Amino acid sequence: MERASRLPGAVVWSRTVEAPTAARVHPVLPDGCMDLLWHEGRLLVAGPDTRAYVPGSEPAHWAGLRFAPGTAPTYLGVPAHELRDRRVDLTDLWPAATVRRLSARLDTAPDPATALEDLALRRATETPAPDPLLRHLVAALDTGRPVAATADELGLGARQLHRRSLAAFGYGPKTLARVLRLQRALALARAGVPFAETAARSGYADQAHLARDVKELAGMPLRELLARAG
Repeated sequence: MERASRLPGAVVWSRTVEAPTAARVHPVLPDGCMDLLWHEGRLLVAGPDTRAYVPGSEPAHWAGLRFAPGTAPTYLGVPAHELRDRRVDLTDLWPAATVRRLSARLDTAPDPATALEDLALRRATETPAPDPLLRHLVAALDTGRPVAATADELGLGARQLHRRSLAAFGYGPKTLARVLRLQRALALARAGVPFAETAARSGYADQAHLARDVKELAGMPLRELLARAG
């Protein structure tokens, strides 16, 4: 299950993962986002990924809220680069007593995913709004705009843009642009667009460039990745 959240730009989801075979493991791919997770009585945070994350092989139920790119650090109170390529307990970030109280609430919730959403909405009333500049940065890079041109349009120097990107996304703007390009390509390929056309429309130099990037970020060839998602 996946749906748009009442928190702007976020997505609420829940998933029951059956014990997969090696050929059916679905890796979690870099997408520029961070997630608040509920799993077997634990609240966790999934930091921004720079490579595919392969979940465990045990069957499990997960609920989550995926924050819009660049917004989670504002709500969670921690720079994204401190959580890059990590899954951590929320108690590592917030007081243990607070997390225990929230966990008890989720334990009795009829729908943990909606309870996570409510938690995030309450948190949003207690924190400043995310920097709107970051939304413009994501929108520009997601259209394939060069990083340097985007920085100029936003009135930021290269170092300032890099520093703000690290805090918000967990990595610099060039890596963010690469992750967003990967997601554009995957959306086209999953829709049946031929790989050569997918590469051209997504902003890759050619199909070989697409193949190399997918292999590096997803850990497997594009065709295998699509087969596992089927």
